[in-house]
Amino acid sequence: MKPSRAVFLEPLEMRHLLSSSVAHLTPQGFPPAQIQQAYSFNQINLTPGPKTIAKPDGRGQTVAIVTAYRDPNIASDLRTFDRMFGIPNQIPHGGFALSIATPNGRPAIDPSWAQETSLDVEWAHAMAPGAKILLVEAKSQSAADLFNAVDFARKKRGVSVVSMSWGWDTAPLGVDYQNILATPPKHVAGLSNGDGVTFVMSAGDSGAANSWPDASVNVVSVGGTTLSLDANGNYAGEIPLPQSALDATVDYNADPNPGYVVYDSVPFQGQQGWQIGSGTSAGAPQWAALIAISDQGRALDHKHSLDGKTQTLPALETAPSTDFHTITGAASTAGRGSPFADRVITTLMNV
Repeated sequence: MKPSRAVFLEPLEMRHLLSSSVAHLTPQGFPPAQIQQAYSFNQINLTPGPKTIAKPDGRGQTVAIVTAYRDPNIASDLRTFDRMFGIPNQIPHGGFALSIATPNGRPAIDPSWAQETSLDVEWAHAMAPGAKILLVEAKSQSAADLFNAVDFARKKRGVSVVSMSWGWDTAPLGVDYQNILATPPKHVAGLSNGDGVTFVMSAGDSGAANSWPDASVNVVSVGGTTLSLDANGNYAGEIPLPQSALDATVDYNADPNPGYVVYDSVPFQGQQGWQIGSGTSAGAPQWAALIAISDQGRALDHKHSLDGKTQTLPALETAPSTDFHTITGAASTAGRGSPFADRVITTLMNV
């Protein structure tokens, strides 16, 4: 297996592995319900008080997804994806779940990045269908433009999580990313002034022992695994995916066999329609969705959304080992494991 259609600049690495075959007529790969079951998203109960909340779906929160260039079909593609899997695309007490911002001007269309956008948007929405999705399209894939988009996203009212499915082999030059990857003063997300923002980033698919982001960067870095299910779709184990970087905070399935169902109608190299997405790109938006659900529970308990540096990262690093699946054969430098979503959310709600 090798990363396909990767785009490099400085050298930027889009963190996705996608099928090199033609697009499928019908969905192939893991559907949302299987991943929700495997990682216990379907077991989540939000009980901040005496009453259990029936809909742990991220409502009241906004997940910002930062990509480069323009995907002209993402709204219709998300509707197609949602219809196939019975996912609501109207958020509670609101309109369509997806909104799009282009803070640096209208970008050009890039079909490869459109595939990345479809993977990120569709799977963040699948795991937290009550959350708003703010897609922020950078004007280009330069470090300056991407971090300008992150800066815009973190300051947007309502945003409690920012997901980034890209990175570099070494730290990007000329960007004050440490200050950008931080909660803005007096931020309002899902509760009130003082809410925090968590930044989630894919660890990388180049096979490097270390890549950027590294442990010095205040992001939840998501490494990659190969997930196995039994005949009933239950979790059966995970092993490390060799292509993934070792230096990660947490882990998630990233294997292209069978990969994740993705719908992207922007033609690219013979592919259009149902495709297979994978890589650590897939884990970042899904971990972002998990954190949005945690912030939903916190808001119901009158707690501010999590600040990544001072709350989310320390909580994940010190959470009980029972919050995570053990990745068999993982190196000591690998992430803590993939989530029992219900347990991790309980831990994050109690910070």
